[in-house]
Amino acid sequence: MNLILGKIFAGILKIKIVFAQYGGGGPGSYGGGSPGGGEFLPNPLGQGTDIYDLLNRIAFNYLLPIAAPIAVIMIIYGAFQILTAAGDVEKVKTGRKTIIYAAVGLGIVLLSTGIVAIIKEILGAK
Repeated sequence: MNLILGKIFAGILKIKIVFAQYGGGGPGSYGGGSPGGGEFLPNPLGQGTDIYDLLNRIAFNYLLPIAAPIAVIMIIYGAFQILTAAGDVEKVKTGRKTIIYAAVGLGIVLLSTGIVAIIKEILGAK
């Protein structure tokens, strides 16, 4: 029954069913065939096969495009806090802290590829 439901959902979602059972070919065997034959799963990471390529792609493709606009917005917000402080020292300090934290956060994101390279060098990876 589960096999029938699996095939129905696979047909609806247009995906292939890949069973992880090895060998056999007898009654009740779904895999049937030799190891290394048949279907395979593609590498979900794409071209890069090591962790360093993955971390670099995460930093450049995802973190930087998200962190840069957020940092700019936070810096503008911190400047707005300072401009509207009206002489209140605490509001000026809050605005200054907002700007500093946004700049430090953006700096960490920009240095992330360098941090990955340092870790790679320390671990002795090629």
